[in-house]
Amino acid sequence: MKTRGFEIVSGYQGRGVTLPQRKTGKSAGYDLQAARTVVVAPGGTAMVPTGLKAYMQDDEVLTIHIRSSMAVKRGLMLVNNVGIIDADYYNNEDNEGHIFIALWNRGRETVTIESGERIAQGIFMKYLTVDGDAAGEGEARTGGFGSTKR
Repeated sequence: MKTRGFEIVSGYQGRGVTLPQRKTGKSAGYDLQAARTVVVAPGGTAMVPTGLKAYMQDDEVLTIHIRSSMAVKRGLMLVNNVGIIDADYYNNEDNEGHIFIALWNRGRETVTIESGERIAQGIFMKYLTVDGDAAGEGEARTGGFGSTKR
């Protein structure tokens, strides 16, 4: 049985996408790379495909964080500060669970993200729910990025 990890989405098979890795034994985050070159205009936003999807246990979440070098040296931030990938996003019918990194260029220069460049980190975490939570009793997720359709 698979516990947690990453897979390459079908549309990016054979296109040079590599599975994320931690760079040191004490690193919390798995480095996520851009699956294609993307240009982010000053003050603009861009959705950067990773070519990846993530699977995990039902009580876990994958949090997405900007790499400090992207923020400090390149002036990029995540549009939503921290991305949340829920367990039921994996293999959803809209986009197979493809993880995109939503970037905002807060600087005055155009930033080009090259294919294969490390842009974010993913950290798997457990989460808690409140007493009487009934969310798991409803319908399954049917939406893709940025959507929890019910």
